Amino acid sequence: MRRSDVMRGDGTWVGLSLDVRDRPQPGLCVFRAGQRLLLSQQSRPVLLADVDEQLDGVDFWRTDAYRSFVPPLRARTGRDLAGSPERWAHRIAQYLADSPESPLHEGRWLLSRESPVMRWGHAGTLPAEYWSSMLVEGHPDGYIDWFSHAIAWEVLPLRPMPAADDSRVKAYRKQAREGTLPPVLLWWVSGLDCHLILDGHARLAAAIAESVEPPLLQLQRTVPRDDLAARTRGAVGFYEDELARFAELRAVHGPTVPDGAATAGPQLARLLHDLDTVEQRTWAWPLPGGEAAWRRVHGEVTAGRDRPPA
Repeated sequence: MRRSDVMRGDGTWVGLSLDVRDRPQPGLCVFRAGQRLLLSQQSRPVLLADVDEQLDGVDFWRTDAYRSFVPPLRARTGRDLAGSPERWAHRIAQYLADSPESPLHEGRWLLSRESPVMRWGHAGTLPAEYWSSMLVEGHPDGYIDWFSHAIAWEVLPLRPMPAADDSRVKAYRKQAREGTLPPVLLWWVSGLDCHLILDGHARLAAAIAESVEPPLLQLQRTVPRDDLAARTRGAVGFYEDELARFAELRAVHGPTVPDGAATAGPQLARLLHDLDTVEQRTWAWPLPGGEAAWRRVHGEVTAGRDRPPA
């Protein structure tokens, strides 16, 4: 796997671009059968989902079989890497690459520090209130409500969130107060239109308990490697066309018309930046056996529960 830092024009670090090769299917894999999804980690069903026919949201069922591929993060590591999302990103990227149970597969990915607060803020709401409202409730089953959350920043835990007095949470609460809390790792899954917590359930619980902003790293697919050359040519072509258009205007109206570089240049920079950062839909594999197989797994997961499959 090749890594490269992604920067803004002003030199601000955005994230880490991951170019993954020779990994045709991930260990943490999304399978699809019609409107139904199955998230499986190796051979273990982790999450089943059924998209509402009216596109209002998703019914989900968790199995408690998810296991994080990130090893326990020691307090000393948190202190050493505190305030350095770049160093954390490189460390987490190595765990993603090394584990056979991570969601990485062939293609290009971005591991970024972007969060909903960085995008939109939360209008003075305390972090505890904000993040509590973003967590999708329900165990072992629940509903992702797209209608009530127009912005796709709901966060779905892959296992129950621990209580504030849980021993792990207590240990992390001290780090949260000190500003040395390791980041929570999220994965944006387009079929669910929300983020899954890959690692850091206890750390997020600690941040909520202390009402501090949790450090985040977000994993998402970006523009595929095969599309890069064509999209780059398209961006450069746009820039050249804009300069040619302004040149024609200058020929007619004189030198008072600008040459267009001041307008087209920043647009070109944004287009090229998007090649490393724009979200691409999550890849899903056909579920062997189709909907019948999904219903079978659903039946096994929900055996003894009252709620029938949709």
